[in-house]
Amino acid sequence: MNLKSEYASISMIQGLFHSNSSLSLESGESLPEFELFYTTYGQMNASKSNVVWVIHALTGDSNVTDWWNGLIGEDKFFDPSTHFVICANLIGSCYGSTNPLSENPNSGKPYYYDFPQLTTRDQANALECLRTHLGITQINTLIGGSLGGQVGLEWAIILGGKLSNAIILASTAKSSPWVIGFNETQRMAIESDCSWGNEDENAGKKGLETARAIAMLSYRHPEDISRKQQETYSKLDDFKAASYLRYQGRKLSNRFNALSYWTLSKTMDSHDLSRERESLESALQEIEANVLTVGVDSDLLFLASESQFISKNVKRGTYKEIQSTAGHDAFLIEFEQLAYILKSFYLQQ
Repeated sequence: MNLKSEYASISMIQGLFHSNSSLSLESGESLPEFELFYTTYGQMNASKSNVVWVIHALTGDSNVTDWWNGLIGEDKFFDPSTHFVICANLIGSCYGSTNPLSENPNSGKPYYYDFPQLTTRDQANALECLRTHLGITQINTLIGGSLGGQVGLEWAIILGGKLSNAIILASTAKSSPWVIGFNETQRMAIESDCSWGNEDENAGKKGLETARAIAMLSYRHPEDISRKQQETYSKLDDFKAASYLRYQGRKLSNRFNALSYWTLSKTMDSHDLSRERESLESALQEIEANVLTVGVDSDLLFLASESQFISKNVKRGTYKEIQSTAGHDAFLIEFEQLAYILKSFYLQQ
């Protein structure tokens, strides 16, 4: 990706986009107004050809250099001294954008459980509003993994010729019953929390701990957990694996909330590019951009074959695979492999 920067310094800017226009949703509902919190790194060049738009996964935020610092940052593959990197917090998430704890302008009270159902297409439409607001006429690269990849596919269709490259990591054209089933067990865990149903920001907090523990089992591979959580001697209780999952549950519940988790997991379930289109294949054919899909050989949640399906059915598709025991989360961990894959992809352009 031979994009030259005209700026000596790297800047980070955080902004809040407020839309007074109603966002119509696929459910038939609407958000009378909405906000998107976003972060940008670097500056757009004169030709506006260096835009890299990142879409975060389920519990991510707009501070992409925090959670993807092996790929984005100074001297990394996407360096803000060369690229103009932008990431917006998805609607429904609790990191600055409109979410279930936001005030419902129709009632003057938080939405809580009245927050409308969102789909990946709704999310893409909201991002398109932000793009227009920022005056970004061309996106060089759109990149996202998991839920971010699902939203990215929907947005790639909307963007048409305004997008040059789409990089879709460990994701799908349609959520499988397997993914939906895992998400439902997590929501069942949240429902079992006696505080769920209360109009309180901490409602479902303990249930969210369990939900995250379930999710971690789907994000990792058995080999990875065995290697890292294996006991050094025989014991009857207090196993490393149990402590690890409880720790991960507490860690997430201290930074996220159950209402946002519920909303975004439902968003993931909704993902289906073929909805109101002829088929998945014909929907993928609508994407004008060069598409790189990256699967993970050990991913038990979003199978590598699902990434291959995308690359086979778009107009200009390439498939590459990460070799890792880390499972689904490998796209957030295996930076060296990913950087090599990306370099090869851009050299083909």
